[in-house]
Amino acid sequence: MDSTRATEPPARIALVTGASAGIGRAVAISFLKAGYGVVLAARRSDALDETVRLSGMPADRALAHPCDITDPAAVAALFAACKARFGRLDVLFNNAGVGSPGSVALEDLSFAQWQACVDTNLTGPFLCTQEAFRLMKIQQPRGGRIINNGSVSAHAPRPNSAPYAATKHAITGLTRATSLDGRQHDIACGQIDIGNALTEMAVAMTKGVPQADGSVKIEPVMDVQHVADAVLHMASLPLSANVLFMTVMATAMPFVGRG
Repeated sequence: MDSTRATEPPARIALVTGASAGIGRAVAISFLKAGYGVVLAARRSDALDETVRLSGMPADRALAHPCDITDPAAVAALFAACKARFGRLDVLFNNAGVGSPGSVALEDLSFAQWQACVDTNLTGPFLCTQEAFRLMKIQQPRGGRIINNGSVSAHAPRPNSAPYAATKHAITGLTRATSLDGRQHDIACGQIDIGNALTEMAVAMTKGVPQADGSVKIEPVMDVQHVADAVLHMASLPLSANVLFMTVMATAMPFVGRG
């Protein structure tokens, strides 16, 4: 396959944050393989380029744009680049995020550790949602879809995860508010809550992680492609239909009944 040119312009455009690894990489690749034009955002340009290469899809259907989503000016530039390259945006996947330092007790967390999690996991998606609204409201045809990466931690926290759990609970509020405020503009918003997808960040699950009862146990994991397939399904719906919340998890992970 010629990886330098697309045979025809993409009909739909997606923007994926945190596209340099893990869930974001899997979703960006799936969008590219499904024929989307894709804007890939993350801090590391080399890793973004690697995501495009791994897709095996025509390079001119992808725009790798390094971006710090905690910086309002950088986020505005990201969406301006999307508009300049593709003319519109149909799907935003708010995926970029960071975890909590699980070895640090709540009372010992520094303000900087708290703030880093809030800035990336909550403020970043909010800034991206604002810019998506501004573009989706004025484009023709108008509207689009925003999909937020929540977590099963939006429902039940793990030990020593206050910043992460708090931001993921907050994402649920952002999802609901975005869904409500987007109605009049044909903007749909949904959330995917993911449990134990096997990415670089989840390797620890296969070696043993702390449980609510103080024990350390190995937890089941699932192929990250199942997450990408679920996001692609949410994105494929007409704007007259919406998956408001979806949970995709390793079947036997200790989530239901956690604690």
